[in-house]
Amino acid sequence: MTTDTPGAPMPHDQAARHDPVYDELHESADFIELRRRFRNFAFPATAVFLGWYLLYVVMSNWADDFMSTKVVGHINIALIFGLLQFASTFFLAWLYSRYMNRNVDQLARDVELRFNNESNGGVGR
Repeated sequence: MTTDTPGAPMPHDQAARHDPVYDELHESADFIELRRRFRNFAFPATAVFLGWYLLYVVMSNWADDFMSTKVVGHINIALIFGLLQFASTFFLAWLYSRYMNRNVDQLARDVELRFNNESNGGVGR
């Protein structure tokens, strides 16, 4: 979807192809480091969370006797696993926020400032 209307925003992929500042930024060491830091958390955390979720699904489907084991009163292991899914989601969100604040945010601000200065001809916002 392209538009030839003057002043109309270009789609993101077209704007990136035609902006040498973005190309330079994309190849810069800071931006590469930014992506590396993000991926160092995001990929393993996603794999662990999906594995944990799939374990719950698999156990619910094929380990009926284990999952229906009563722990306290009418509370069984399946209910505990299900509640732990919620707890692990909130815990992972907290870890993500903490990791990003400590390892990524300042670098992202620096990269953004540099990009804005370069794309405005050296004039800050």
